[in-house]
Amino acid sequence: MNILIFGPNGSGKGTQGTLAKDKYGLDHIESGAIFRKHIGGGTELGMKAKEYINKGELVPDDITIPMVLDVLGESKNGWLLDGFPRSLVQAEKLWEALEKDGVALDYVIEIKLPRQIAKDRIMGRRLCENNPNHPNNIGIAVIAPDGDKCRVCGGALSSRDDDQDEEAINKRHDIYYDETTGTMAGCLFYKNMPGAKYKYIELDGEQGINEIKEYLMGQLV
Repeated sequence: MNILIFGPNGSGKGTQGTLAKDKYGLDHIESGAIFRKHIGGGTELGMKAKEYINKGELVPDDITIPMVLDVLGESKNGWLLDGFPRSLVQAEKLWEALEKDGVALDYVIEIKLPRQIAKDRIMGRRLCENNPNHPNNIGIAVIAPDGDKCRVCGGALSSRDDDQDEEAINKRHDIYYDETTGTMAGCLFYKNMPGAKYKYIELDGEQGINEIKEYLMGQLV
């Protein structure tokens, strides 16, 4: 089982993606986690990627595409791909690679959310040291953290510097909501694929977490 998920930063993509991943026992392949691993390890690739990420810009395709495809190729259990593709070119390159290798794509999930709401959620979210996909957001009552501790596991929380930088957030959303060459263009590439054999699922990101979960689980059959 292989799943591709789209959603702007702040849409709850990590939370809903984890549900889909757990349902099928998939490897969660998240481009941001790949970058953070290299950044934390102080690798040359990580330092180059950090320059772009901190400015809210895309890491160049000649770094990102081969790295993601290599990780997909290593998966033994099937995968949930999160945070990639982020442009029309990346979407096309990914599809070409899957077709070339005979890898089936089973579901494409899109979480839809207005831009301003997404921005507000980003600035309120907090990351758990044990699992960054544990939902914690100081601006959303149902997932508000327990003080400075994760509401799920009690781990220490922190906020990413770029989550508090409105200019960087705007740049990231400029990329995501761009329907010509950006992430939404890539999303539409899969949504409008002629003769696609995968199922395309649209989720309303303004609904509550449980409502989205219930609908998503009903679609993943």
